[in-house]
Amino acid sequence: MKIKMAIPSKGRISEPTIRLLEKAGIGLKDTLKRRLFSQTEHPNIEIMFTRATDIPEFVADGAADLGITGLDLIMERGSKVKILEDLKFGRAKLVLAAPEDSNIKDPEDIKDGFIIATEFPKLTTRYLEEKGINAEIVELSGSTEIAPFIGIADLIVDLTSTGTTLKMNHLRVVDTILESSVKLITNHESYHKKKKLIEEVRTGIRGVIDAQGKKLVMLNVNQDQLEAVKRVMPGMTGPTVSQVLSDNGIVAVHAVVNEKDVFKVVNELKRVGAKDILVVPIERIIQ
Repeated sequence: MKIKMAIPSKGRISEPTIRLLEKAGIGLKDTLKRRLFSQTEHPNIEIMFTRATDIPEFVADGAADLGITGLDLIMERGSKVKILEDLKFGRAKLVLAAPEDSNIKDPEDIKDGFIIATEFPKLTTRYLEEKGINAEIVELSGSTEIAPFIGIADLIVDLTSTGTTLKMNHLRVVDTILESSVKLITNHESYHKKKKLIEEVRTGIRGVIDAQGKKLVMLNVNQDQLEAVKRVMPGMTGPTVSQVLSDNGIVAVHAVVNEKDVFKVVNELKRVGAKDILVVPIERIIQ
């Protein structure tokens, strides 16, 4: 049984998606040619390149069994899909923004008849209804941030990751509508019929995500200093200890350590007598 996965053909999440799949063991064979479809290293998994905005609907309709795209696009489409995993990248916020010199400081300042330009009309409409705001929506397909300065709109609703583009265009965030990141999604019927293979894909991807920001620290230490080492590096479920084949009472210890703690841990290990310390990258953690 084969599955088809839809991924973005271009844009800010395209390359990170391809790298994630490669690390998960689902390497693409035709990435340079960017054809509509690409085979992978797995004989039963095929990749479909398409616009990120279309992926929620393709998965909902069953044209693809799996998809990788942003939560903002899933919510805007209102697509009936099953979210399997948060992939921990492509983080962004959908915000309501106004010109810096505007009197609009919060949503309550928006008066009846104000115009809001956006690429997300459905999410914007829902937000306005929840806030009880009577405003007009103008749908644009790009360059939303320029709308207030050419007389098209009073405010905008747009996606921002760092806020830099808004600041460059002299816009100020009034409110946050949605916090988004990239998700692994599946078609409900596909998940029921092809659950085994879909879960294998999910396990591979989750293993890569779980390994992010972690290192494997390995070392040798004298048996009588082992307890001090254990206190320094407890690891995910406690360090693994094994006997070194020698007659001098040396044991080998290894544990998974958060990358941000490696500097401190390594120096503390040296202080308590550890030697031959290795810090090794981790590609995947399967739990």
